[in-house]
Parts: sequence; structure tokens; C-alpha cells
Amino acid sequence: MCGIVGYIGAKEKKEILLDGLQELEYRGYDSAGIAVIEAEHLNHFKAVGKLSNLREKTKEFHTDGFGVSIGHTRWATHGKPTELNAHPHLGQYSYVVHNGIIENYSELKKELQANGVAFLSQTDTETIVHLFERYNAVAASPFDAFKQTIERLHGAYATLLITEAAPETIFFAKNGSPMLIGLDGSDIYFASSDTPIIGKAKEVYYLEDGEFGYAKEGKIHLFDRNGVRQIVTRALASDKAMAQKEGYRFFMEKEIYEQSSVMSDTMIGRVKEDGVVFEELDEGFFDGIEQIKICACGTSYHSGLTASYLLERLAKIPCSVEIASEFRYKEPLLLPNTLFVTISQSGETADTLEALKMAKKAGLKSLSICNVDNSSIVRESDGVILTRAGIEKGVASTKAFATQAMVLWMLSLHLAKLRSALSPQRVAEEISAMLHTPKALIVSDELHGRLHRLSKRYLHGHGFFFIGRDIFFPLALEGALKLKEISYLHAEGYPAGEMKHGPIALADSELFTIALMPKTLHYEKIKSNVEELSARDSTILAISPEPFDLADDFIQTLSAAHPMLEFFEMMVVTQLLALEISVRLGNDVDMPRNLAKSVTVE
Repeated sequence: MCGIVGYIGAKEKKEILLDGLQELEYRGYDSAGIAVIEAEHLNHFKAVGKLSNLREKTKEFHTDGFGVSIGHTRWATHGKPTELNAHPHLGQYSYVVHNGIIENYSELKKELQANGVAFLSQTDTETIVHLFERYNAVAASPFDAFKQTIERLHGAYATLLITEAAPETIFFAKNGSPMLIGLDGSDIYFASSDTPIIGKAKEVYYLEDGEFGYAKEGKIHLFDRNGVRQIVTRALASDKAMAQKEGYRFFMEKEIYEQSSVMSDTMIGRVKEDGVVFEELDEGFFDGIEQIKICACGTSYHSGLTASYLLERLAKIPCSVEIASEFRYKEPLLLPNTLFVTISQSGETADTLEALKMAKKAGLKSLSICNVDNSSIVRESDGVILTRAGIEKGVASTKAFATQAMVLWMLSLHLAKLRSALSPQRVAEEISAMLHTPKALIVSDELHGRLHRLSKRYLHGHGFFFIGRDIFFPLALEGALKLKEISYLHAEGYPAGEMKHGPIALADSELFTIALMPKTLHYEKIKSNVEELSARDSTILAISPEPFDLADDFIQTLSAAHPMLEFFEMMVVTQLLALEISVRLGNDVDMPRNLAKSVTVE
């Protein structure tokens, strides 16, 4: 959560910070701030709300000449979204920005307060700057003080610190939260991800957990607990085109439309005529694996649930799915013949990353399904399959979910062939369906227009039920999540057969039921369940290739030959419905309240 940028050099620092924070605003937009030391003089600005407020506040501020600078955009964890709680946090002569959570901050705060330190904010971050200044009063150098400071910190952190005690230096440390360093000659950049420095830096170094150091005079001095570390940089991509709206109203809308093309990217080089090949995995990677445990959060958890049906149906291998935040604390039974699969769009999801570390510690082989190369989860895993969805800026995930589901379908077929679980004819049928998937994801003007008109009927009422069976149950969960994320209307996903076990008590004309009714999978069963809701006067929106007489509204999908093609087509319908309802309600589709794109805290 939250976003960090930093820069040391002679360029205009304010614009570098603000432009970088703009690229990271999806990570948090409760507040933002910057701090600059130029000619040994420190300036700082903070603003509550979106970055535009900080831009307005700094419009008369300009920098000139060499200096150091840091910035931050915040998603509130400790303390409400206020200017006092916004980063950077100030000591008497130093500033700090920080992502993550300092687990022992309460203990440190009490210790500092006992020594006469007055705190201005409610945050855990402020302890860092006060601890530094306390040590700096007696340390041999500011770097020694910084080193002593980070030795006291427990938990996850990516932090930058600047101080008038060393006005030409940026101190940095990373443990559990992402941070990288970009270089272009003597100019040095820091950021939480690649996007803020694309077009600025030419090379990049991704910090590892436990690494810390300082930047000064165009050089990086890197350390870990064992001493000096060598930096080995790599080239940084230079194309930001995928991060722009390209004429769409919202990033989310653009990303829904992109799903057809990115799905082709996901499959290219992997889906062959006679099966699925993952060249990124070593031969024998799956040797000795007799069961699979999937661990994920949110949307990724829903793709994992979808995979559990596919893996057992196609590969005939037992599969269980865990919510990462629960898995970490349930004392799970981890057997050595288990493949531990983590799924994450960002690759920085804190609960999922910690679950992966638990599994690794227990000796399990690990595989990650992720959209971001070089992310923490990717680097921690034994094997990686990248989804190739491209940059996803909308907080409510769309194309990341679609590509995750495709990768997991491909993985199921790959394992099915390794285990001789399917006939050659069945493998060919699955491959044919995969190759037709991009077509199922095309958004027609007719479909989008119909959903736009339909959305005005679904702005009120006391809630939504999304219902489905089999793989359409996880899709129902995902459809409900998309709607509540961006519309703030209450929505729940349910297995259709479970409605009569309690939830049907809510059915009346003000309860909207979104019924996923595929022709290829349990159609008569789901039809019966929807009829039960209709008999209780629930308002029905049926999504199906088959006309349904009892539906109040009906979206006709193409008659597909495979359940997964129906899955992806219905997925697009639920995404567009959520989008159009949110637009009619006047909400910020890309930046829904209380949420952030990359969840790097528990």
C-alpha cells in the first residue's frame, strides 16, 4: 500500500516527485506530500485527498540546482487521512517516507516519548524519524544513526530519509515492502515500482529484503547485515503507452476492452496444437507433486477457486484454495508432495507473500501466477508463470483476473497431459476452446450500449445476489466484488443451490439477482434455482445464451461450445454492468474509496 518516490540530482525535483506520485496514486490517495532539501534548506508540502490537491498547493514552489527529494502518496493504515498523518513525517531537521507497517511502533513510541519526544501524528512511520534523530545526536555519522534505526524496526518497511545533517544524501532501507533504485548518469531515482521512473532512468536495481544504504554524489552505497553489497543493474523499459487511457473514460473501461488482445499475449508461445507448454518452468518441475494448494486474496482468490474446479476436472489432482490472510494463522497442514501456488496481480500482496514464505519454510515447492515481473512474490517463488496482462491501473481488477483464469486453465491442461488424465481428443477440444477465447472477450458496441441503458434500473434496492454453479460460482463472487468495489452497493456472490439454505429469505422486488446461466454446464439446475427466486418476486437479470421467460432483464450471450468460453463472455458482462452502474452513480471508477491497488500490508 502507498507509494514512494525519491530523487537526488540537479533536475526540477518538484515535477519529478509529482509526476512519479501520479503514476503511483492507484496505490493510495488518502493524502500525499513531498519534501526537498536544496542548498541545505528543507521545504515540505502536504495535502489531504488526491494528488491534484498537492499540485495546487505547490504551484508556486520551484526547485533549482542540486538537491535531494522524497515524496509519498498514502493509503491510511495507522491514523485517519489528515495532513498531520500524511507523509513525509518531520523530526526537528529530518523527513521520512515509509510503506508497510512497523509492528513494534507502539513500544518505540513509548520509549521516545519517555525521552521527551513529542509526536504530531497517529502513524507508526513517525517513530522512524524521531528514532533516527535520537541516534544521530550521539552517532559517529548520520549513516550510523540510520543503520541503528532500521535495526530497531520490526515488520515491513520501504523507507527513504533525508536530513539537514546530511543534506546531499538520501538514506534508504527495504524489508517486506517493494522499492527499487533507478539510475541515469549521476541522477538517482527511488520508487515503489517501475512506472514512476520510466522515461527518466535507464537502469534499475530492485532492492532485496534486508538491504539498506545511502545515495550521494551520484553513487549508491548498498549494504546488508553481512556488509557491502554490489549493485547489478538491468535495463529499464521505456514505453508507458499501456498506462495511458487512450481515449477511454476510465482505465478500468480501457482494461475491459483490452482483455481480448492481452489474452492472446497470455497464450502466445504456450498454447500449441497438441498441448500447453511453459518454457519458463524447468523440465520435471511437477515431479513428485500429488496435490495443489492455492493461496491468494480478493480477485486472485476467485481465480484460484475457478482453478480448483479445472485442476480436479482436467488434471485429476486434488486442489484446495486458501484465503491468504486466514491461511497464515490457521496452523495449516503442509505436506511435502504439495505444490504451493500463489496468485497476485501486483506480486506484492502482503498476506500472500507471507503465506508463500511459510510454505517455503515448510519445504514445499512453490509456483506463482503474477502480472509483475521482479515483484516480491515472483522473486520468492521456485517457478513463475507471468500473466502478461500489462499495466493495470484501475483499482478494481479486470484483465488481471481474466489472464489469471486463463493461465490456471492452461496449467490444468498442462498437468492433465503430464498425468495422462485426458484423451488426445479431449486435449484438442480444450486447446480449440482456448484459441477461441480472445473472440469471446470482444466488447461489442451493442453489448456495451445495452448495459449502459440497463444500468439505470439497478441504482437502488437493498442489494444484489450474483449466483452461479460450478466455475460460475467463483465468477459470481468476482462479479459481486466488482460491483461493490466501484458502486458501493451491497452485493454477494452465492452458489445458486445454496440460496434456499437461508439467503432466499431476502428475496423481494428490491433484491436484484444477477443469474449466470451457461448452456454448457448445469443449465437446468441453475434455471430451477432462478425460478425459485422469481417466485419470491426477486428482480432477475439473466445472462445466458438461452432466453429465459421469467427474467425481468436479459443479456443474451453467444451459444458457446465450452464452459470456459461462456465463463469469459459472462465475465465481461458483469464487469461492464459494474462499470456502468458506478458511472451513473457518479463515482470515481478507477479510484474507489478506501481501496488501493497493491495491498502491501496485512
